[in-house]
Amino acid sequence: MAKQPFIPPFGKEVKLSDYSTREAEPAGRDKGKKEIEELRLELEELHELIVADGRFPILVLLQAPDAGGKDGTIRSVFDEVDPLGVNSVGFKAPNDEELAHDYLWRIHRQMPGKGHVTIFNRSHYEDVLVVRVRNLAPKERWKKRYDHINNFERMLTDEGMVIIKFFLHISKDEQRERLQERIDNPKKQWKFRAGDLEDRALWEDYQAAYEEMLERCNTEYAPWHIIPADRNWYRDLMVGRIIRDRLNELGLRYPPPEPGVAGRTVV
Repeated sequence: MAKQPFIPPFGKEVKLSDYSTREAEPAGRDKGKKEIEELRLELEELHELIVADGRFPILVLLQAPDAGGKDGTIRSVFDEVDPLGVNSVGFKAPNDEELAHDYLWRIHRQMPGKGHVTIFNRSHYEDVLVVRVRNLAPKERWKKRYDHINNFERMLTDEGMVIIKFFLHISKDEQRERLQERIDNPKKQWKFRAGDLEDRALWEDYQAAYEEMLERCNTEYAPWHIIPADRNWYRDLMVGRIIRDRLNELGLRYPPPEPGVAGRTVV
């Protein structure tokens, strides 16, 4: 299998079978985990710059199959970042208030403001994933949502938002092991739900839904990154690198001090 191209080719068909779930750094796990520690400190400094600069809202978006590692990625990559400066939002099944509005309403109201970082654990893409696979809306309705979402993200990025999207790509065997661990480990049993097995039985349907999502909503202004996620350390390393590199492209800067601050003595 060819080396992982993290951003799929724009406008091309995506087949997840062409993408590795277990690609590893040649140097291996120990070197990778050491780099993760360094990346966390870099992201802490970059986060301070985002707040001080105040020009950019930053959205990090994670999608994955059940047990794909969304929670673990957030905890690991943002471990050193001030928790007061990062908002993590998990999207579950919509409640009655959310169902009374259009499907993007609950998403838009959680978007970050300038100088803030928000992480989406699941997202508006649920409305072309679970809604599709579970037949929660007619096909003629959810089919239109790819264009809705592209236009929505186009508007956000035109207004200055930085959107960094990750699909955490795990194998069916890896998912089985992780779900079994949730069942066997008393400290993880609270994370297991019967619906996980129902969704697992629909694995191929979900894979087809992910592929169309990755194909139709992969844009130059908000590209998808397909991350090999069977190995947690490698997943975290790749996500951390990509976020770090994207933030470094923004030309973040500290604002100038008030006149007369330099050289002043506090008495």
